Amino acid sequence: MKQALSIYHNPGFIKGRKSLSLLLARNQEIFSIAGSLNKFNPFSIIYGNYLSVDHPETSRSVLLTSTRMMCSAPKLKPTCPNFSSGPCKKHPNYSLSSLPESTLGRSHRSSLGKSRLSLAISETHRILNLPSDYIVGIVPASDTGAYEMLLWNVLGDRNVDICHWESFGKGWYNDVISHLKLRDMVDVFEYTSPYGQLPDLSNVNPSHDLCFTYNGTTSGVRVPNCDFISDNRTGLTLCDATSAVFAMSIPWNKLDAVTFSWQKVLGGEGAHGMVILSPRLIERLENYTPPNRPLPKIFRLTKNGKLINGIFHGATINTPSMLCIEDYISALSWVEDFGGVDALIKKSEENLSVLEYFVKENDWINFLAKEQDIRSCTSVCLTLDLTSNQIKHFVKLLEQENVALDIGGYRDAPPSIRIWCGGTVETEDVEKLMPWLTWAYKEVNNCQNL
Repeated sequence: MKQALSIYHNPGFIKGRKSLSLLLARNQEIFSIAGSLNKFNPFSIIYGNYLSVDHPETSRSVLLTSTRMMCSAPKLKPTCPNFSSGPCKKHPNYSLSSLPESTLGRSHRSSLGKSRLSLAISETHRILNLPSDYIVGIVPASDTGAYEMLLWNVLGDRNVDICHWESFGKGWYNDVISHLKLRDMVDVFEYTSPYGQLPDLSNVNPSHDLCFTYNGTTSGVRVPNCDFISDNRTGLTLCDATSAVFAMSIPWNKLDAVTFSWQKVLGGEGAHGMVILSPRLIERLENYTPPNRPLPKIFRLTKNGKLINGIFHGATINTPSMLCIEDYISALSWVEDFGGVDALIKKSEENLSVLEYFVKENDWINFLAKEQDIRSCTSVCLTLDLTSNQIKHFVKLLEQENVALDIGGYRDAPPSIRIWCGGTVETEDVEKLMPWLTWAYKEVNNCQNL
């Protein structure tokens, strides 16, 4: 049975226009009805193959054939629609069935379990080409747990500079102020900027401890280099590099502690974090105990004033998932086969270049990071010439088409989308996605009056 709907327009709002274009959506059909304002007021519409428009002067109904207004969808879709910024896409040719099962159901304290954990640590050190005197450990609670572990163990010995330009960096600052209450002990200096920008990093003091995020996953802004960190610093640098490790060139000698998680650039699983420590950081751990700061077991890196070395040789603080360990070892093996870290960096930059060309050719989309040298090549954040609700519709359309999943901007960021371009994402898939962005934008604009 046909369903009727009367729609009244506001003559004052459309005064001066010669025609009225009305978009209606029902059952994924979009109709356009054009009529003279002088003749058709109000419109009476019947859904179906024809539209009935009441003519107030003649009291006759005029039948108009419906016109389909949906934009023509691109023919090609990305082979994999996973563009999430965490957990991120699995590496090409990944197969869960290919992972070894020998450690499953076995103790992580067994010789087999410890050997696999130790392998994950040693391969990380080798593939990242870390300085020989830096150490690597597997710790609980992903990158968040790893970075919080450093904050609670290390800070308080001297003044601290905290640089942040997105939500996670701001979170570290808030924890330092509100939970560690560090200002009761030392001076804490905050250097911040709005989303899409970097603060003036030249203000950091080499005698202070420094906390910063290498790549802002929620803002798409990275540091272009670490020249702002002095080679002659007396303070320590604590760097959250979870969406930068394996995707960006990192000057390890500038950083005394680095954290990351497997779920980002390598497309691993969540819940496990990695800490990379320099000799200077180890010296602080063994010679400084924060006063009146009890630490839960999963945060403890020292015992009786000495580093717990077992953490850095496969004796984890708590029980890890051995399946996740095998998944991570698989990802490391893929990195090696792909050509190493340099090849992954190149791949991420190539993916970013696809988006840069697209943005250059389309004036309705822009990078949240305006300056090219601070633009992330992993978590690429983009603003659209759409309202916040329209962007949500844009994201939903692409998800419904199984073209791009989980690309909505972070909840604390300005209204935006976020497309992951790390090395596990195929450049061809990024290229195939571009026409779909245009399609979704046009679709949203066609429906803006609904």
